[in-house]
Amino acid sequence: MFTYIKESIEELRHNVTLPPKSESSNLMVVVAVFSILFALATWGVDSVFSKLIKLYFSNILS
Repeated sequence: MFTYIKESIEELRHNVTLPPKSESSNLMVVVAVFSILFALATWGVDSVFSKLIKLYFSNILS
């Protein structure tokens, strides 16, 4: 386990390069937009299923 951690830290120091700040900012905006869209889609599907379940149970109990 210690060897794995040591090799991981070594790889981060020598092999990983960070993108420029402008590219990081652009990617952050893309991730934020898709996260918001995914959250809205999830909310929409949840709302539809909630209404369908309420409709189903109101018809069964009536």
